[in-house]
Amino acid sequence: MRMTSTQRRAPLLDVGRSLFAERGYDGTSVKEIASRAGVSKPIVYEHCGGKEGLYAVVVDREVQHLLDSFSTALSGQSPKELLEQACLVLLAYVEEQGDGFRILVQQFTGRGFETKLAGLYSQALVGMVALTGQWWQDHRKPQRDEVAAHLVNLAWNGLSRLETKPTLTRPSGAS
Repeated sequence: MRMTSTQRRAPLLDVGRSLFAERGYDGTSVKEIASRAGVSKPIVYEHCGGKEGLYAVVVDREVQHLLDSFSTALSGQSPKELLEQACLVLLAYVEEQGDGFRILVQQFTGRGFETKLAGLYSQALVGMVALTGQWWQDHRKPQRDEVAAHLVNLAWNGLSRLETKPTLTRPSGAS
């Protein structure tokens, strides 16, 4: 039985996601993608448009997954609760989708965005959580809720009003 285009493309996306996370865009070749997927290079070009097309689909899927997670989770009543929930979503993504997180961080840091003053604070918050996520991905201690509480503590209170033992308004296990 002949595979459909979607069936043939799925393993290419999985292999590409894994290789891009492991080696980055520049360190990944179409030849290696094809080899790991057990297909020929022309199949990669036919179904994905080459490395560029495959990478674009992988990044788009990761961004959509993360955005969907944010949309589902953000229901807090106060700005602080929303910030807590956003931190928890990102840390859950780091924990559960490590390869996707690596790809998005590579995408963010590798593009050389010039930060304008209007975006300064949002970039600082994203950077704070992303870099902490990179560190936490390797260490996994303390627990996710505690990491989120400390991130929110710093973002919400700043250094001048930092709490000594921060806790979340609603821990992730609570409803």
